[in-house]
Amino acid sequence: MTLHIDADVKFDSKVLTDVAEALEPFSEAMFKQRGGRWIAVVEFGHAERTEPGPDEDKNPSVKIRVTSVEVAADEITGGRLRNLQREMYERRTSGDTLFADPDSDVA
Repeated sequence: MTLHIDADVKFDSKVLTDVAEALEPFSEAMFKQRGGRWIAVVEFGHAERTEPGPDEDKNPSVKIRVTSVEVAADEITGGRLRNLQREMYERRTSGDTLFADPDSDVA
């Protein structure tokens, strides 16, 4: 039996040096385009875990931080990432009906 914990996920606002350096080439465009959107490959790392006491009426929470990021620098890369994002979304929301073959090349 798997234990299910309904934990809240929070983002740590600390920006690591490597992440800031990866975002720097895009900072001007990000500043100028108020409604802009950028697609990227992002890695999260565990930053903090909070477990409420037995008498507290709060959910446990985990705080994550961006540990690595690479932003798509052109339309070709952006398109490839969007396709991968769509595929990952379909896999996550399909209830394992779309990709039942465990030997599939799709990761």
